[in-house]
Amino acid sequence: MATTDLLVDLHDDMVADDTSNALGQLKLSPLDEKTWPAECDNDLKTGKECSPEIVDPPSDLKWDDPYYDIARRQIVEVAGDDNFGRKVIVFSACRMPPSYQLDHSLLLKYLKHTLDKYVESDYSVVYFHYGLNSQNKPSFAWLVEAYKEFDRKYKKNIKALYIVHPTRLIKAFLVVFKPIISMKFGRKILYVNHLGELEQYLKCERMVIPTCVKRFDERFQSVQKSMPPVPAKNLPNQQFGISLPELREKDPDHKVIPLVMEQTAIYIKRNGLNKEGIFRRSANMYLVKEVLQKYNNGVPVDFKAYNDVHLAAVMFKTFLRELPEPLLTYSLYNQVISFGKVAESKQIETIAEMIQTLPQDNYAVLHYLVVLLGLIADNSDLNKMTASNLALVFGPALLWAKDSAISLNAINPINHFTQLLFENYTEIFPAK
Repeated sequence: MATTDLLVDLHDDMVADDTSNALGQLKLSPLDEKTWPAECDNDLKTGKECSPEIVDPPSDLKWDDPYYDIARRQIVEVAGDDNFGRKVIVFSACRMPPSYQLDHSLLLKYLKHTLDKYVESDYSVVYFHYGLNSQNKPSFAWLVEAYKEFDRKYKKNIKALYIVHPTRLIKAFLVVFKPIISMKFGRKILYVNHLGELEQYLKCERMVIPTCVKRFDERFQSVQKSMPPVPAKNLPNQQFGISLPELREKDPDHKVIPLVMEQTAIYIKRNGLNKEGIFRRSANMYLVKEVLQKYNNGVPVDFKAYNDVHLAAVMFKTFLRELPEPLLTYSLYNQVISFGKVAESKQIETIAEMIQTLPQDNYAVLHYLVVLLGLIADNSDLNKMTASNLALVFGPALLWAKDSAISLNAINPINHFTQLLFENYTEIFPAK
């Protein structure tokens, strides 16, 4: 651990806020007891009617893969990006089978295997707690081992751990684990009482949320008797969440390239081509909200005043994610998902033919995008953002399903298609 990080952790342990003071008044269970807190037993019964779901295994998963039995259950999933441009990893407790049917050591290895693809970037984790019960709960010793296994490599870039439908069980964990959880990491934990609250941080409709979690959430919210949300109205100068043709019509000069994309791209070209992790790092969530509101209210945005090229990059990605329809359009979704069946010698030609079917606005904006990312990839020796890394970042922002959430089964072919698009854009978009 670097000296600065050690000092930060020491400072975190010394500076106690109200929460830590309150926890300090509670009796802590010794870690060497290696047992679950007895008070959690009732909480573990809440998911007893939630049987592990039967889900389709990822299409690219081979039966002899060492992680086949774990991966086919889809306990761990990758679910695109949150509202701040961070990759989202989902862990669903309800998909865990009874403990005697699951190798928890292998589950831990698979979780690390999945995270290894993303930990170099900022990322978030969503944990759906509902469905954990006395049959499928891991041992307390395993939980302690798991926390210790996730060293600084994994903790450094995790920006948020969203715990959905928390119970006394989770709160007891916080008390029991206090001796080994740094205050720095503790501040990243956010309790989310229902899916409506989770919408503040990411788009739930683009996530694979287990059916029993949705049913429980509906019951929870009906008990809370919450009022239905009031549909948001578009502002006169709205830029985010507006279709490309509508933005072009609203623009005084009828520009095809939207204002947000144009201004962020110009700033990135001037200040970010050599910036390590460009498009991979997140930005301050409060500044993201501030800039988004400025754009939507017609207030001029000067990125020089913020002096943060990652903020401009996040706004660029956010604009794409907020489009009412993905830039690659719903009509290309099935073709992209099945793209792996195309002969390798025909793939570039096939992509070019697919791209030609896009509406004119989408075609022009996609061309603008790939030219910018081509410049980024050309400087990958400095910024570490190769076409492959850029595809991991942009794939889920360019395409998602219309009536279903994106899953790991879909992310891999989308990323593969996107990588080929980025690597061969000069052939796919003929020079005029």
